[in-house]
Amino acid sequence: MSEPRILPPRPRDRLFAVLLPAAAVSAVLAAAGCTVYGGARGRPSPSSSSRPAPVTAARPPAPPRPSALPWPSTGQAAVEFTGRVNGLRVHGEQRPVPIASLTKVMTALVILRDHPLGGNAAGPSIRVDRQAAIEAGNRDESTVPITAGQILTERRLLELTLIPSGNNAARLLARWDAGSERAFVRRMNAVAAELGMRDTIYTGASGYEPTTVSTAVDQLKLARQAMRNPVLRDIVATVRTTVPGIAGEIVNSNKLLGLHGVVGMKTGTSTAAGGALLWAVRPASGDRDRLILGVVLRQGDPGDTLAERKEAAFTASRRLIAAARRHVDSGTPAS
Repeated sequence: MSEPRILPPRPRDRLFAVLLPAAAVSAVLAAAGCTVYGGARGRPSPSSSSRPAPVTAARPPAPPRPSALPWPSTGQAAVEFTGRVNGLRVHGEQRPVPIASLTKVMTALVILRDHPLGGNAAGPSIRVDRQAAIEAGNRDESTVPITAGQILTERRLLELTLIPSGNNAARLLARWDAGSERAFVRRMNAVAAELGMRDTIYTGASGYEPTTVSTAVDQLKLARQAMRNPVLRDIVATVRTTVPGIAGEIVNSNKLLGLHGVVGMKTGTSTAAGGALLWAVRPASGDRDRLILGVVLRQGDPGDTLAERKEAAFTASRRLIAAARRHVDSGTPAS
């Protein structure tokens, strides 16, 4: 029997024989986690690497975006979150404008610097002079009904100056302290310069004069200092009081004291100033080491009555206070 002949492979079979080992190699490499690259003579491309891919660190969450405070549509304003770096927020052109009875905060601060009171001390007795008694009858300004020869303590006169905003009480204190209101005004301006209130000029102790001017930023510098004085701080937080020799209750002109957290400070309204209001409030957390200070100036429209301008200052302040307290308690920055 003849031996069977072994035929040479056809061209198609030779091609399959070459490709089959390559496919097998590819399968092995893929199972090992390697990448098989094509190309001449089976060399890997220059971009291949045996190093593992770098691990990207998770990005920290983005800080909350600042939320705008509800600034008034007219005038100027400022809010300061004490205890924070860059805690001051300012709105409107900071040019000196009349501030009306906000002036009395500086008057009280100077009096307490020159004649400090401790705790509930009443301080020295002061006799009401004839000028203060005559001014009590002025119908075109805010005064208190005091009479010539009446004896009132320093603390009582400070209360009459700040709570019902008595112009004649403020001027009486100025004369008692410095001998004349003019001399006292020089003292006021010296303290303003010391506090860095560069855009503030005082021309009277009461704020009745339209020539007494300041800015929102300067008034917060004063507010910060005023709230460090315990006697001044107690007086501006007083809702109502009684004074011997004056009939009835004396009610604070600052209606913000009815809002939770508000601890002062001072109202001011005049034809030249419009509605002005300086305030201090604690955050909802009740943190006694932190205050939110704020001020609005030139509130109301030129055609408004004085009562309407005062109410415009209250409305603008209530909105700012509510928003500012939310920002503090939520940790969201304000702009």
